[in-house]
Amino acid sequence: MTLGTSLLRELANPNLSVNNCAELCCEHARKLENKGEYDKARKVLGDYWRRIGERPKLKGLDASTAGEVLLRVGVLTGAIGSRNQIANAQETAKNLISESLTLFESTKYRKKIAEAQTELALCYWRTGEINEARDLLEDTLSRLTADCELKAKALLRLAIVELETSEHHKALGILIDHAELFQKLNNQNLKGSYYSTLGNVLERLWETEGRTTYLDRALVEYAAASYHFEKAEHRYYLASVENNLGLLYFTINRFNEAHEHLDRARRVFASLKDVGAIAQVDETRASVFLKQGRATEAERAARSSVRNLEKSGQHTILAEALITHGRALARLGKYVVSLSAFRRAIDLAQHVGSEHRAAEAALAAFQEIGGRLVISDGHHFVSGRGLVAEIRSFEHDVIKRALENAHGSVTHAARSLRLSHQALSYMLETRHKDLLEQRTPVRRRPRKSNGLARAS
Repeated sequence: MTLGTSLLRELANPNLSVNNCAELCCEHARKLENKGEYDKARKVLGDYWRRIGERPKLKGLDASTAGEVLLRVGVLTGAIGSRNQIANAQETAKNLISESLTLFESTKYRKKIAEAQTELALCYWRTGEINEARDLLEDTLSRLTADCELKAKALLRLAIVELETSEHHKALGILIDHAELFQKLNNQNLKGSYYSTLGNVLERLWETEGRTTYLDRALVEYAAASYHFEKAEHRYYLASVENNLGLLYFTINRFNEAHEHLDRARRVFASLKDVGAIAQVDETRASVFLKQGRATEAERAARSSVRNLEKSGQHTILAEALITHGRALARLGKYVVSLSAFRRAIDLAQHVGSEHRAAEAALAAFQEIGGRLVISDGHHFVSGRGLVAEIRSFEHDVIKRALENAHGSVTHAARSLRLSHQALSYMLETRHKDLLEQRTPVRRRPRKSNGLARAS
């Protein structure tokens, strides 16, 4: 029996009230959401809502049921909008979920308040409003004392937020500290998301710290994620794991395996008509081509990624694609267009408060085109010295802001910029000496006598 047939039979019950009918539709829509079948979930809610941008019909529903319809419509608007790159979809989703939150607060429905806040945080994360997402999730977790699926979802999203801001160990701590909760869950989708996110965190830690144990563990966690997503029948998340594996194999120079995983991911995303996810796969593939020295193919893949992300509200991901495109253009000798891509990446990253992404763009620009004395692109010429000064200005502003946010700590500023302490210190001492006065004084550690510490 299909889900649609089951729902029709339940709705045929003459004893159902108007509110009961709406609640049944929302329940079935949620089941489809959990499998990533967002368009089918939208059709289940067809009597109340047909398309993104249309206001759901709430006439005759009590406050609690109306809140549930608004919540489901908001969640689907955000998910479908993200998948299909629909302009302003996330803002619409925020408004709908906020309205549902107001209704739940009026009825003091604590569980639904927490659920609405968790879904609202996801919309903020998608639009790069990281601080707002973190605040909502932390408030939600302060309300949820008992272990439950909702608490697991909020914890998972908080770990993703910390990962986005390069707080890798904080994200790892959240996941490890609550491993027992996720192991007890019967929800295969949440379990898969846990292992996938853990794999992402371990991969980032391996990239920044170089410990091979992180790499080995990441591969194990991705395998576990695939197992649970397959059981959950969630094709989208399965494809996401394939994309992550493609990226991981790329970083360890196993290019053939990287392309194989990216091919599988792209096929699934194409069958799901997910333009945004396809764009992310294309950006990853462009990075693989760059590392292989195949600049023409890299430029083509990166250009496709940027084009598909242009209409989305995913500014952080677009900035990343622009950096890759800038690198590819520079290696083809198209320096003026390359600089334009880097400029846009910096502006977008700063707009959403992603300092490490802005720094990455500025450093990439300096690495790729900063050393040119005279560069040309067609009939256009740019002074290399002026170009170096402009890129150094980008770099200067990013480092200055990072030091201010870190209250002068070079260690914390370097961490926020995804740089080593040594690399940032070198940049300060050679290219940005005026910023040296902003750092906190270096404290020299006393030497230990004979290598032994005194017992306290």
